[in-house]
Amino acid sequence: MKTTSEIRSDFLDFFAARGHTIVPSAPLVPGNDPTLLFTNSGMVQFKDVFLGAEKRSYVRAADVQRCLRAGGKHNDLDQVGYTARHHTFFEMLGNWSFGDYFKHDAIAWAWELLTQVWKLPPERLLVTVYQTDDEAYDIWHRQIGLPPERIVRIGDNKGAPYASDNFWQMADTGPCGPCTEIFYDHGAHIAGGPPGSPDEDGDRYIEIWNLVFMQFDRQPDGSLQPLPAPCVDTGMGLERLAAVLQGVHGNYDIDLFRRLIAAAAGLTATADHGNKSLRVIADHIRACSFLIVDGVLPSNEGRGYVLRRIIRRALRHGWMLGVRGDFFWKMVAPLVEVMGEAYPELAAKRELVERALKAEEERFGETLEHGMRIFDEVAARDSVQASASIPGTDAFRLYDTYGFPVDLTADIARERGLSVDMAGFDAAMAQQRETARAAGKFGGGATLPAELVAQLQPTQFLGYDTLAADGLAVVALLRDGRPVESIDAGDEAIVLLERTPFYAESGGQVGDAGELGGGDGGASLRFIVDDTLKLAGQFHGHAGRLVAGTLARGDRLVASVDGARRAAIVLNHSATHLLHAALRQVLGTHVAQKGSLVAPDRLRFDFSHFQPMTADELAEVERRVNAQIRGNHEAEVRHMGMQEALDFGAMALFGEKYGERVRVLRMGDTSTELCGGTHVSRTGDIGLFKVVSEGGVSAGVRRIEAVSGQGALDHVAAEEQRLAEAARLLGGNTADVGDKLRALLERQKRLERELDALKARAASGATADLASGARDIGGVKVLAARLENFDSKALREAVDRLKQQLGDAVVLLAGASDGKAALVAGVSGAAAGRVKAGELLAHVAAQIGGKGGGRPDLAQGGGDDGPALQAALAGVGDWVAQRLG
Repeated sequence: MKTTSEIRSDFLDFFAARGHTIVPSAPLVPGNDPTLLFTNSGMVQFKDVFLGAEKRSYVRAADVQRCLRAGGKHNDLDQVGYTARHHTFFEMLGNWSFGDYFKHDAIAWAWELLTQVWKLPPERLLVTVYQTDDEAYDIWHRQIGLPPERIVRIGDNKGAPYASDNFWQMADTGPCGPCTEIFYDHGAHIAGGPPGSPDEDGDRYIEIWNLVFMQFDRQPDGSLQPLPAPCVDTGMGLERLAAVLQGVHGNYDIDLFRRLIAAAAGLTATADHGNKSLRVIADHIRACSFLIVDGVLPSNEGRGYVLRRIIRRALRHGWMLGVRGDFFWKMVAPLVEVMGEAYPELAAKRELVERALKAEEERFGETLEHGMRIFDEVAARDSVQASASIPGTDAFRLYDTYGFPVDLTADIARERGLSVDMAGFDAAMAQQRETARAAGKFGGGATLPAELVAQLQPTQFLGYDTLAADGLAVVALLRDGRPVESIDAGDEAIVLLERTPFYAESGGQVGDAGELGGGDGGASLRFIVDDTLKLAGQFHGHAGRLVAGTLARGDRLVASVDGARRAAIVLNHSATHLLHAALRQVLGTHVAQKGSLVAPDRLRFDFSHFQPMTADELAEVERRVNAQIRGNHEAEVRHMGMQEALDFGAMALFGEKYGERVRVLRMGDTSTELCGGTHVSRTGDIGLFKVVSEGGVSAGVRRIEAVSGQGALDHVAAEEQRLAEAARLLGGNTADVGDKLRALLERQKRLERELDALKARAASGATADLASGARDIGGVKVLAARLENFDSKALREAVDRLKQQLGDAVVLLAGASDGKAALVAGVSGAAAGRVKAGELLAHVAAQIGGKGGGRPDLAQGGGDDGPALQAALAGVGDWVAQRLG
């Protein structure tokens, strides 16, 4: 039996022997591709190659790509664990030809690998081809020898021309072509028919390999133009293939999943290894771990929100198995055992993954507690009590906003004699899915029309060595996103030059500003560059406005970068690298960049860390950065291969896309990173570094804002000025500000204690007067009153005193101040059990545009002060009388 690890190796060895370059898996977060939430197929890292925007040193490649489908257009999350083959995380085996071999070799090699290396019985294999692809059909029939009955032609079965299971396209326009799919027949004992038949959705025939032949360029009018260099793009799901080669029907029965399921069963004390919750946990630990490895941490938006949903779904299934403590993070160790050899980065970041998952498990415990409070508020409503049903919209709010599992909502509801409107919940869920589908694209920004990408050469960047250049040819002009031949004074546009000293925004460093002018456009031509954008990954777009003259494509210009602005940016960028290194030294190697902004006036650096930094840690980081600055180390730049750079000790930054040749920046003996940005010549040029602030961005991510150079000096001067002003106000000098301030705070605390004592005496007198006004309703003292300038704390103390004085009592007090009213309700003695403080308070709060809730004996809330409050208080007696019956 072939193990999963052996299958990976067999595949890569087979294609390496046939001249393919073995390419490492790209991260799950696509580099510099805002249109995708996650890497969802093997072709993602080659997208620019197919579009003609990038060229590689090889024309044949093979890889094992990690993929994720749990958000956006491709979302299998809800099916995972309940079907034989759905996963959030999966591995895709692929081989690629970029204008080299085509259909014959792709088909012949696929057949050879499946039948001769892996020994699959040829009679168990069936293929599909696009209806008009006679070339692929003939290769399968005449050269491979498949009989016609095992070759199925599939036409446009999705309702439009070329909309077919066997015709692939990257988008509505652009590279596309027919594909041939290879299916494995599990046997007549399993229900289902061959592809193209009415019962093709059965499990008998399972697709294992898809060979895509990109041979056309689809035009806007729908016509197909042949590509000058046809390509091959294949994809084969490792989990599906392993199931076939290991003689099992479902993916969760392969060796990799059996080991993960056994580990989950041990952690949850579950004897039944076929339990679907164990499948969910085994699948989700892969998705969550690799997302964290690739730089994603749980949060409430974007990719981090998807990760949080996957984690909580796994924890919910642990809850369903009876687990109330932490367990999910302990699945990382068995995952490293089964996948760490294939993916060394998983083993290297094991501690980070475990810490992130453990923190999220603890947070989920808090979520359950918070969700219970929300549930109590919903369940206390009169409408819910009357219908004995939790509305579906509220169940969905608990699920979607607070992460409260709907089955847990249903369990708690049953305990209280309530049901859940599941139809309403499902409707809200469906609406949310539709909204997610409508927002399928993750982001956007300035783009370059596809026809220009194919025509233009990448911009040559001159800005490492100079801030000015002349004789620069205008190769394209964009106005409102469309190519134009010329622009006139007053037009806003994007100018593309063959060469430029302007740095385009990338890697956190903002784009340069400055001016274009002169040249062929005449001495009076002036184009003000407000920003420089990176278009299609390798073109510099100068965005701004033509203020004088006329500018046409083909003109030659003089370019001048705003030197002072660039100099300030350079200082902050180099300081950012030193900051990153210092954080790893002080906090630990789990620190990794999660985002950055390098602007002329400041730098912002987001990094992975799980608690706020202490004052001492911040001071030490600042000290280390300034020590490196004083060391005046050379900023050494080298160009080398990617693997050579990693061996050299360079760090690759999160979210960046790197080519085969990379630029390495080393400063001193602490900072070595891959970076294409502009930097100082020596660290001493930075002058001074000062941290301005440190705070949390999301769970597990912190943010430091800092300044350097003149900005740091200005910050110090402003701090000194504020200190001097504080000293003046305190009647001292800067040397004794601390002593003066401590004395002032001690005096304030003493006065506050005296004031609290006076308030307590006043409140005691007020409550004594109030007690005499309580009504007797069925043997229970009922009191509702409005008090001026009582805050929530004073109200609670007053309610407690009244409960003691009155014995069997229902009390509701409102403290009015500045148009708002704080409410506190209390129940004691014989009234308890028949009247609930939370229900009373919710009843009153609803009448004054407020809300609130709490325990049966004590609840608090608030709303608006006004006539409605007096009416609500006047009605408390009747409301209590109804409850007392």
